[in-house]
Amino acid sequence: MSGSRTKERGVSGIGAERLAQLNAGAEATTLTECLAVDFAALMESIIPGIGCDALAEMKAAGPAGISRRMPLAARLIADRLGPSALETLAHHSSDTARGWACFMVAAAADMSLAERLTAIRPLADDSHFGVREWAWIAVRPHLAANLDQAIALLAAGWTPDPSERIRRFASESIRPRGVWCAHIQELKKEPERALPVLEPLRADPSPYVQDSVGNWLNDAAKDRPEWVQALCARWPAESAGPATARICRRALRSIATKSSSGNA
Repeated sequence: MSGSRTKERGVSGIGAERLAQLNAGAEATTLTECLAVDFAALMESIIPGIGCDALAEMKAAGPAGISRRMPLAARLIADRLGPSALETLAHHSSDTARGWACFMVAAAADMSLAERLTAIRPLADDSHFGVREWAWIAVRPHLAANLDQAIALLAAGWTPDPSERIRRFASESIRPRGVWCAHIQELKKEPERALPVLEPLRADPSPYVQDSVGNWLNDAAKDRPEWVQALCARWPAESAGPATARICRRALRSIATKSSSGNA
C-alpha cells in the first residue's frame, strides 16, 4: 500500500477517539484508517508481552511505508513470541493484526509452497479488503520463486473455489506487474504460462474476479500486446457473454489508449 505521505494527508480527518479505537484493535473501515494505525501502539495494546525493545524498533520504523512496516511487525512478533502468535493474530478483530499474520505465514521457515498456500487461504478469504491484499502480497515472493508449481496449485485448488475472494487471489497474486510489489519478469515475458489460472476465470460471474483478470491482462499488454489482443479475440468467441466482454475491455484499455494517442 502507499506510504507515509498518503497517511499524513488522511490522518487529519480521523478524530482522536477513532484513532484510539484503531490503535486498540478496532477494525479499519477505509484505506485511510488502515494507513492511520500506529503499529507500535497497536502492538503494545494487543501483545502486552512483546517487550520494550520490539516496541522501540517498531516506533523507529514509523516513517517508513506500510509495506515495509508490515513484515517488520511480523518478524518482531515471531522473534519474541514464536509461531504460536500466528493463530491469535489471524483471528484478531484488528485487520492490521490479521495482516501481520499474513506476513508471519510468509516468513515461516520449513514450509512447502503447498503448505504456505494452505496456511494463507483463510486470510485470503478474509472479510476485510486490506487483509485480502496483504495475503497475496505477503506470499507473492514465494509464488514468483516457484512459478510453475504456484500456477499448478492455484489452477487446481483456487480457481474452482466457490469463494470469489479465493478465485481473485489466484489471479491477483501472480499479476505480472502487481501493485505494491515486485514485478514477475517471467510472466512479463511469457504471460501464456499463466493460462491454467486465467482460462478458468475468463467468464467468472464476479466483478471482483473480472477486474483482477482484466488487470492481469492489462499488465501483460504492456509487454506482449499482440498476445493479449489474440487472447481477447479468442475468449469472446469461445465464451460469449457480458463477463468475458467486461474482462476483455479492461484488458485492452492500455492498448486502446495508446492507439488513440497515436492517432491523435
